[in-house]
Amino acid sequence: MENKSPFWISKKLDELTLEEWESLCDGCGICCLYKLEDEETREIYYTNVACRLLDPKTCRCTNYEHRTEVVPTCLRLTPELTPQLKWLPETCAYRRIWERKPLFGWHPLLSKNPDTVHLAHASVLGKTIPEISINLNDLEEFIIDWVEVNNP
Repeated sequence: MENKSPFWISKKLDELTLEEWESLCDGCGICCLYKLEDEETREIYYTNVACRLLDPKTCRCTNYEHRTEVVPTCLRLTPELTPQLKWLPETCAYRRIWERKPLFGWHPLLSKNPDTVHLAHASVLGKTIPEISINLNDLEEFIIDWVEVNNP
């Protein structure tokens, strides 16, 4: 009997094809925000400062294929790396699949509409400032509280 469950339910992250892996990204842009970590508590703090490659109108990377070359601190998310990244937001499909939690109804794989992530206010659309407009030494001034991380 053939498995009729969607791939994100029936497969683990390391079993996904490249196409399936890429389709898990909901286009929220949250991972493209600068984050700070408290060295003592290990707590993660998001800022509203976006990577220079993030297009603020689409919440997509403007140079996705070469992003790690252009921005050396950009991480290429992998199935092996996902469980280690405690800063992935609660809404992130990669995190949710790893934790065996359901996707939110606004996720484009469920809604069949790439804009539902924005309509649900689950993206950074209209909420960021570009990194080039600030002094990165002042990141603490830009900490936000609208990203759910559930720190360790």
